[in-house]
Amino acid sequence: MSVSETLHGFPGGLTLPHHKQISLEVPLQRCPLPQRVYVPIAGHETRLLVSPGDEVLRGQVLTGTNNDFQVGAHAPCAGMIVDIADHPAIQPNGNPQRCIEIQCDPNGSIHPVQRLQDWQDTSPARLVDHLRQMGLAGMGGAMFPTPAKLRGPWPPIRTLILNGAECEPWIACDESLMRARGAEVVIGGLILAHAAGADAIVIAVEDPMAQTSEALKEAVHGLGVSDRISVVNVPSVYPQGGERQLIQCLTGLEVPHDGLPQDIGLLCHNVATAAAAFDAVELGKPVTERVVTVTGPGINRPGNFIVAIGTPAQWLIRQAGGYSESANRLIIGGPMSGIAVESDEFVITKGTNCLLALEVPPRDPEKVMPCINCGACVATCPASLMPQTLFRFIEAGHYEQSRKLGVFECIECGCCAQVCPSHLPLVDFYRHAKAQLRQLDMDHRRASLAKRRHEARQTRLSEEQAAREARRLARAEKLREKKVAKDEIEAAIARARQKKRSSRENPG
Repeated sequence: MSVSETLHGFPGGLTLPHHKQISLEVPLQRCPLPQRVYVPIAGHETRLLVSPGDEVLRGQVLTGTNNDFQVGAHAPCAGMIVDIADHPAIQPNGNPQRCIEIQCDPNGSIHPVQRLQDWQDTSPARLVDHLRQMGLAGMGGAMFPTPAKLRGPWPPIRTLILNGAECEPWIACDESLMRARGAEVVIGGLILAHAAGADAIVIAVEDPMAQTSEALKEAVHGLGVSDRISVVNVPSVYPQGGERQLIQCLTGLEVPHDGLPQDIGLLCHNVATAAAAFDAVELGKPVTERVVTVTGPGINRPGNFIVAIGTPAQWLIRQAGGYSESANRLIIGGPMSGIAVESDEFVITKGTNCLLALEVPPRDPEKVMPCINCGACVATCPASLMPQTLFRFIEAGHYEQSRKLGVFECIECGCCAQVCPSHLPLVDFYRHAKAQLRQLDMDHRRASLAKRRHEARQTRLSEEQAAREARRLARAEKLREKKVAKDEIEAAIARARQKKRSSRENPG
């Protein structure tokens, strides 16, 4: 794949105000460690390597992994394991999740460094193993295990795309990172490309990021890799940062609706993932922190912070000056695709990119009107779906019909809800439908498994019954044979006695 000078578009999309400069006015800063961190281990391999009361070093591995789809957790600070228990409302859905609670020791020691020397001469398989040991996962928000993305039954990967097109308003964590660590992002891209076997690298940034683009180009030139790496400015159209939309914009190719970018020889990683790869290989540092944007009109001192994984959101917001008096909504992520939460009782994970506090009037239910079938949602949908038709099926509870219409192709960008004149919360309906379908699929799998278990049990019982019957028949046959043999012996004895009596009675 080669990126032409003429970029391609993608269906739909919106041009939105960025609001990014608010948090970029101050340099990237480090959030101080709180007294305690709560490292989430839900989704990780549950093979715990520590127990309450253990002393841990910063960077020490906390959970073990067995395959590329398991992401290990590491201690973001030195200290003592206080507890391993559920922490309330750690995720947007409010469900408690398992966490390792650590009492932080700011003066504690660091775990011995595990650098990978001469990674250019290291085999891709060993490089991927090292990244897995360092707990690398997608830092763009999805937290998909990086090793599983790098190593799989894919066709040969020709081009690695580093996604720096941070298209959603307010979020500026990636731009802040690229400004501060441009060279590390480039080297991290080279590491990921070597692990994937890709020859070319494209770093995509949005048009308004002129300063960031120049910093990256200088880093590429300074490292002498201009023949392999291109820095491309893409139009500032939301959701340009979506993986499929970015690929279509750069190449004109569409990822198959039931496929992956790897199927067409492409691999897409976030620029923060590239920086984490640099840390893991060049510095021997596992993923224990990330950059988070704390911004919005509801925050007193917006900024971008380097935050330890497991830091309570309350603590991080306090470092940004706390809430303004009129703040009334907190969103994890951006205003379009983020999720509003009722409280800040959650912790920062590897996928937390932004905390957005807004001053918005309460939603007026009277503004929500029936769908007028205007088609505005269809025109803006970047996934080429029929949002209004999906809405009608979901509203009626016809979830399987919504599946057939491609509800799982929805990237939940929020464009349809943004332009809906009836103020319908369309994305909420799509999320609800996906949750219902996943639950139905899980119920079907459980029912299928129960059926297979029942059939296996019935087969086993039938086989055992047949075996018992066979043993019974075998025993009966043996008894019959013994009885026949006994009868034959008794008959022989009787004949002998009869013959003997006859000889005595008739001696002549």
